[in-house]
Amino acid sequence: MLVDSHCHLNYLENPTAALARARERGVSACLCIGVEAAAIEEVLELAALHEDVWASVGEHPGSCSGNAGWVAQYLDKPRVVAVGEMGLDYHYETDSEKQAAQRRTFEQQLALADEHQLPVIVHTRAAEADTLALLRDFPGVRGVLHCFTESWQMAEQALSMGYYISISGIVTFKNAANVRYVAERVPDERLLIETDAPWLAPVPHRGQKNEPAYVADTADFLAALRQTSAAELADVTRGNFYALFSAASA
Repeated sequence: MLVDSHCHLNYLENPTAALARARERGVSACLCIGVEAAAIEEVLELAALHEDVWASVGEHPGSCSGNAGWVAQYLDKPRVVAVGEMGLDYHYETDSEKQAAQRRTFEQQLALADEHQLPVIVHTRAAEADTLALLRDFPGVRGVLHCFTESWQMAEQALSMGYYISISGIVTFKNAANVRYVAERVPDERLLIETDAPWLAPVPHRGQKNEPAYVADTADFLAALRQTSAAELADVTRGNFYALFSAASA
């Protein structure tokens, strides 16, 4: 059985139908990711309605204001197992003041994760040095670098700090040789798999809205890349999911 370790069910047109299709393809659980205060109640409601859905609460760098204090009030809610999605994205944000606001928001959420003893879900793009520096400032925090598209050098440093690396459908894209390079090398015990639905649908669904069922297609591709079976890859990544997000197995 597979786990979709990162999806945004609340942005799908019919989350209940999408979950039914996912179950038919062997997806046993999904982590629905919170990225903004305005939509967090939708995320929590989906986790409350479905026994195989868990939730995270965070403020995405693309929507951050420089103050993520609102996140704290949700971290003790039922079925919340992580802080995030949080992080830095200098690819889409080049303004220095707004980048500084991203760093403040990221740091605040890392501190909340440390206080509440929860893992973090990290978004990082074109900000390797600053992301790693902030992670080092919180040595007691662990988590995952989701939808990883950065360098193997960054992955190695994150792995050395105890972080997991999550591979999305991007690994199936023709122009994603760097992602495949990383995906081949992540140790079994630190590998996760995700959709990031409704975005980044893998081959053969390019051009469609992504959904949790399609994690099976990414898993098939990744298993072949790593020269293992799809069943073994599912077992490994499912075990890693529950090891990292331990509250999901409580």
